[in-house]
Amino acid sequence: MGLLQPEPGLLIWMTLSFIVVFVLLAKFGFPVMLKAIDERKEYIDSSLEAADKAQKKIEGLQAEMDEIRTDAERQKAEILRSAAETREKIIAEARARAEEQGERIIAAAKASAETEREAILRDARHQVALLSIAISEKLLRSKLDDEQSQTSLAEKLLEEMDSKGTAPRKEA
Repeated sequence: MGLLQPEPGLLIWMTLSFIVVFVLLAKFGFPVMLKAIDERKEYIDSSLEAADKAQKKIEGLQAEMDEIRTDAERQKAEILRSAAETREKIIAEARARAEEQGERIIAAAKASAETEREAILRDARHQVALLSIAISEKLLRSKLDDEQSQTSLAEKLLEEMDSKGTAPRKEA
């Protein structure tokens, strides 16, 4: 026979050895391989479940983080708005106080200026009165050197007072 055609005896022994190997594998090898495959399948399934749980937890944490971020942004906006309101209030109060103080200073300055003006006017009137008296005294002394001019001046003054309707008191 040829190389490519097996002999009947060889074919029987090959079949018998195949059956023996198959039975041995079926009895001892396949269960071990099936057990390893089942364990691997269980490990993969549990890993997938853990991955799903982790993914859900991540999604939950992401949602919580987004909520916290939104809340933080809202609080930040509220704080900034409150700070702006406080700043505006402080500026308005400072302006009001500055205007009030400015008005007080101006009023005090006006009062002081008025007081100074009145004091200056009083002093000027006093000085004018003193000067008038001094001038009148010198004029009268020079004009009233003699007794006749003094008498004529006194009579003239009495006549002026009578014509105005005021009578002088006579002292004895």
